[in-house]
Amino acid sequence: MLSSLSRLAAALIALTLPVAAEDAPHPSNWSAVEEAARGQHVHWYAWGGESHINDYIAWVGDTVSERYGVTLTQVKLADTAEAVARVLAETTAGRTTGGAVDLVWINGENFVAMKENGLLEGGAWAEALPNRELVDLDQYGPAILTDFAVPVDGQQSPWGRAQLVFLYDEERTEPPNSLAALAKFAEENPGRFTYPRPPNFIGTSFLKQVLLDTVPDPSVLLQPAGEDSEALVRANMLPVLEAMHPNLWRRGGTFPSSVADLRRLFADGEIALALTHNPSDGEAAIRAGLLPPSVRVAAFDGGTLGNVHFVAVPHNAADKAGAFVVANFLLSPEAQARKADPEIWGDPAVIKADALSTAGAEALNNAPGVAAPTLQEPHASWTPIIERVWAETFLQ
Repeated sequence: MLSSLSRLAAALIALTLPVAAEDAPHPSNWSAVEEAARGQHVHWYAWGGESHINDYIAWVGDTVSERYGVTLTQVKLADTAEAVARVLAETTAGRTTGGAVDLVWINGENFVAMKENGLLEGGAWAEALPNRELVDLDQYGPAILTDFAVPVDGQQSPWGRAQLVFLYDEERTEPPNSLAALAKFAEENPGRFTYPRPPNFIGTSFLKQVLLDTVPDPSVLLQPAGEDSEALVRANMLPVLEAMHPNLWRRGGTFPSSVADLRRLFADGEIALALTHNPSDGEAAIRAGLLPPSVRVAAFDGGTLGNVHFVAVPHNAADKAGAFVVANFLLSPEAQARKADPEIWGDPAVIKADALSTAGAEALNNAPGVAAPTLQEPHASWTPIIERVWAETFLQ
C-alpha cells in the first residue's frame, strides 16, 4: 500500500504529464486512420539543409492538407540526432503521449538508437500502409528490411534511396573507377579531392567505403562490431587515408563541414571530384544554373555504399494518425515521381517503376544514375569506431 507521501508524489507527477490520449488506429484499418488524422497537426522533424528538399516537403504539406485535412509543419534540423535526443528526453521524463515529434526523417545510427531505446512506434505499422504494396522489395529489399544491418521490423517507412557517387566535369576530368584509382588521382592531382569532415554523413560514408574496399572479408562488417573491430579498422582503413591525406585539398589539414561546402568547392573549381549521396545532384545543380552542363556522376566499378532513407513515428507522438497519412502519401506514385524529378529534387524512388504513371516512369528512367552495384551499409555499431579512429588519427 502506498504511503501518503508516495500518493502525493504520484498525484503531482500525474498533474505534470499530458493526459493520455486514445491511441491512433493501426494502419491495417486505414479508413479509421484517415478519419482520426483529419484535423491533426503533424510536426515533421527533418534535415533542413537544402532549399529544394524543404520546398518538396512544403508541397507535401500543401497536398496532405488539401486532401486529408492534415496540417504539416517541417521542424528543420541541422542533425537528426536532435530529434532523437528530444524524444529520449521526453521519454525519460515520463512523457509517453503528446510528444513534440510526430514524424522524423531518419536512418542509420539514429534509427538504431531510437529502436534500441524503445522510442519508435511498433506494431509493424509501416508494413500495413496501403501504399506499402508499391514498394520495390525485389530490388531494394535488403536495404528496406534492414537499416545499417539492423532489422527494421516495420518501425519506419522507406521513401528514398541514396548511393555514394562522385560529381566530375567530363570535359576536364577522368573519374576514378576504384579506390586505388582514386588514390592515384589524388597523387597526380594534389589538392583536387577532399571529403566532408566526419561525423558529417557523407564524410563518414566515405570512410566506410574505404573500409569496405580494404577489409579482407567485407561480410564481417554486417555483423555487430566486436573486440577486434578497432584493430581491423586501423589496419585496413588508416593506411589508405594516411597515404592520401597529404594530397587532399589543403593537404588534409582541414575539411569541408558539409556537402553544400563540398559542392561550392567543386563549383568554384577548387576540387575536381565532389562526393554526394544522390546521383541526381549534378543534374539538379545544372538545371539550377549552379554547375556546367558537362558535369556527370560516376562510381567505383565494384560498387559504392548505398542505403534507403525512411520516416519513423516516435512512440509518444501526439498525432500518429496524421503521421501515418503523411508516410503513406510519401509512397504514392505522385509523390515518388515528383521527388525523383531532378527539377524538383532528384531523389531516387523506392516504389516499382510500373506503379508510376507513364510520365513518372519515364522521369525515373531518364534520371541520372550509375550502373555500379550498391553495397550494403556496415552494421551501425561500426560507425562510432570508424569515426573515433579517424578523429584520433587526423585531428591531433
